[in-house]
Amino acid sequence: MLHSMTGFANAAGECGAKRINLDIRSVNHRYLDVQFKMPEDLRYLESALRERIAKSALRGKVECRIQIQPVESGEVALTVNKELVGELAGLNEQWRKKYDGLAKLSVADILKFPGVLTSKGEDEEAFARTVEELMDSALADFVAARRREGSKLQEHILERLEAMEGIVDALSELFPHLLQAYLEKARARLAEAVENIDEDRLKQEFALYMQKADVDEEFSRLRTHIGEVRRIVTESKGSIGKRLDFLMQELNREANTLGSKAIAAECTQASVELKVLIEQMREQVQNIE
Repeated sequence: MLHSMTGFANAAGECGAKRINLDIRSVNHRYLDVQFKMPEDLRYLESALRERIAKSALRGKVECRIQIQPVESGEVALTVNKELVGELAGLNEQWRKKYDGLAKLSVADILKFPGVLTSKGEDEEAFARTVEELMDSALADFVAARRREGSKLQEHILERLEAMEGIVDALSELFPHLLQAYLEKARARLAEAVENIDEDRLKQEFALYMQKADVDEEFSRLRTHIGEVRRIVTESKGSIGKRLDFLMQELNREANTLGSKAIAAECTQASVELKVLIEQMREQVQNIE
């Protein structure tokens, strides 16, 4: 099953007198890049949360945002960390003596410092456990969202692979007739310019031309690459985006070669249609994990 690198999920809950809101969102990226936006007093949880995300996502730029708000209902008893207040006041006094112009900390400044005010009876372990549970819940929704979008990307790619196969098969069947038509046209032009045509020489020249214009190898490689892309998007697991991106480059190269060997408008048109389909797939492959 394909997974898209684009996804979003949200989870919210309460612990004690605080409400926790957790968002996870991601966009495509070359590798896994996890960034956190959270209060500084929650940074001690970052390592554990990062490990959880790494188990659920292999590639993508993932941003996790955690917001903490006080519960509005009911009265909340707060306690002051007097030891921390004393340290802050002492540092402020020490620095004011050392550095001229340094402002004195106000009561409001001290109370804003993380860890100075805590809810009475707040259980730090219970709070950390709640955040981790919310992360697990959000990650489950996050993975499901990326899987749903990956399923749509899979349908998109398979439809275009089928269309490419139709173009290759049709052109492969038509190509011998195009070569014969080219031979007749060349014979007619020579007949206008030369009275006596050397049929043996004409056949030799045409044989040389056929070697240059032969596209059987391109047809074979196109079919091989199409089959490999189909196998990857239907059977492979894990990170497959980079492999698909490489195969898109190979498909585009074969389509260009086919266009350079065009002996008729049908060949040129087929090459253009193939490149359009490949470009449509390549744009979607950029979002696959």
